[in-house]
Amino acid sequence: MKIEILGTGCAKCKTLEKNVLQALAQSGKFAQVEKVEELSKIMEYGVMSTPGLVIDGKVVSVGKLLSSDEIVALMGS
Repeated sequence: MKIEILGTGCAKCKTLEKNVLQALAQSGKFAQVEKVEELSKIMEYGVMSTPGLVIDGKVVSVGKLLSSDEIVALMGS
């Protein structure tokens, strides 16, 4: 599994990254976590509002700070 956090480094983006790591610890799953801060790469996903969350190449959240529980639910699908 590959998880990408889309954001330019704002507080919400950093919190989302922390929540993703917490979600992985909670679920016991392993994933490659990557922070994408380059605007051109973020826009390639069609994301206009950060933070964004991409799981295995699919945008699953835009402009929302997800809790670790919400992220676990998204990883399970």
